[in-house]
Amino acid sequence: MNTMDPVPARFRFGRCELLPHHRELRIDGRAVHLGGRAFDLLLVLVEGRGKLVSKDEILTRVWPGVIIEENTLQVQVSALRKALGADRDALKTISGRGYRFIAELTTSGVGAEADGERSGVSGHASRTLTNLPVQPTEMIGRETELSEVLDLVASHRLVTLIGAGGIGKTRLAVEAARALLPDFADGVWLADLARLSDPDLVAVTVAQALGLDREAVAPAHIAAALASKHTLVVLDNCEYVIDAAARMAEALLHANPDTHVIVTSREPLRADGERIFRVPPLDVPAEGAGSVQELLQHTAVKLFVARARSGDQTLSDVRIAAASAAICRSLDGIPLAIELAAARLPALGIEELESRLNDSLMLLSGGRRTALPRHQTLHASLHWSYELLAESERIVLQRLSIFLGRFDLDAASAVAESRDLDRPTVVDCISNLVSKSLLTAHVDDTATHYSLLRTTRAYAREKLTESGELDEIARRHATYASRRASQLRIVKSQRHNSHLLTERRHDAVLAWRESVAS
Repeated sequence: MNTMDPVPARFRFGRCELLPHHRELRIDGRAVHLGGRAFDLLLVLVEGRGKLVSKDEILTRVWPGVIIEENTLQVQVSALRKALGADRDALKTISGRGYRFIAELTTSGVGAEADGERSGVSGHASRTLTNLPVQPTEMIGRETELSEVLDLVASHRLVTLIGAGGIGKTRLAVEAARALLPDFADGVWLADLARLSDPDLVAVTVAQALGLDREAVAPAHIAAALASKHTLVVLDNCEYVIDAAARMAEALLHANPDTHVIVTSREPLRADGERIFRVPPLDVPAEGAGSVQELLQHTAVKLFVARARSGDQTLSDVRIAAASAAICRSLDGIPLAIELAAARLPALGIEELESRLNDSLMLLSGGRRTALPRHQTLHASLHWSYELLAESERIVLQRLSIFLGRFDLDAASAVAESRDLDRPTVVDCISNLVSKSLLTAHVDDTATHYSLLRTTRAYAREKLTESGELDEIARRHATYASRRASQLRIVKSQRHNSHLLTERRHDAVLAWRESVAS
């Protein structure tokens, strides 16, 4: 199809209808969920009308300006075939070259208006059943997480995405909500609570996002207004007004079984029916990773390369990827940190950037001027989280920054306890810091250990230094480490002596048996 020709309102094949202007696939009249990339891929192949569409053309049209691995295309094709079900054979693989759409195809209408007339819904109304923002850049490296969130929303009505600052909770929630647009007849709506400090403003903000009358300013009123609607509501950035957000979510869910809610927060709502999804960092290469192709398998490197090239098209993928592994590791795979670092690349160069990353968190600045202040520097993002903590939690977090690796509760208590913070309080603070995504818990069959992300540790160490406690906490840490080493030597010695005693007993038994036999 000539790209200048008007796009038909509908494509029909087998049991399927493809509605390009509404970005919707229907099978037997029912909307079927497709991710954004899968939908674009299907549309490109359908528009080919039986002609070979090369891999290069697909990559250019479906992933414009983005570097991806070939297996990403294969994954999307597999997902698309799975969604098509009995019509999966409409997609034919031409080995080594690309794909063809081979099903019999009919079209009807031209443009979104024609489709609106046939469906009984105006094109304008269909296009305005959401207030989700249009993202200026492609989300990279979150295909697995996006699929998991969509599965959770399909089976649970309240899903909360939690994670450290800058981990990408909002972006993932928005992408999931956009993918779910066809599933909610009365729209998908985003209420951003990031700028609120007054809990009483939560209901007002949600009502405005939903386009409700000013009278609907209490959770019960908003829930009643949605009682007969099939709606998805996204409550974004709930940290500062967590209690009010929890009440709002419960009111919406209790009023209508067809309402779903996605929440983003740095800690759970602890609301009735809540299902938690902890957003992980991006995948980073291990030290000593090999070729550029191997590096590009890691989602953190993919993001860094894509953002770096958007700022300087002259940079080669090879040059960027080869030096980016250490940068991505030092930034814990946090998307915000990686994007901020990539923004500094044109001014500093990659070698200088890598050498300066450990100097100061303030280096990671220069984000979008239109972003929230806490997203313009990594330091600001961490400060936002720090300010949400109780005073005892701040003190414990600062003191735990003395650990470079993993530690257990005994070690944490040794350095964090004081006259004002007894062991039960320290344990409670550690639990809260894990819940608020500032500590990571590592649980295995024998024990639980904890660690801080490097960026979080750097910020907390700054605060520890400012408090004047650094020398004292370092002394406690050294004392604990020395005592632990002595205990380990004693245990090792006891085991050795026990082994010798066992050997001597064994020798004595053998000697006795020999004497009896003789």
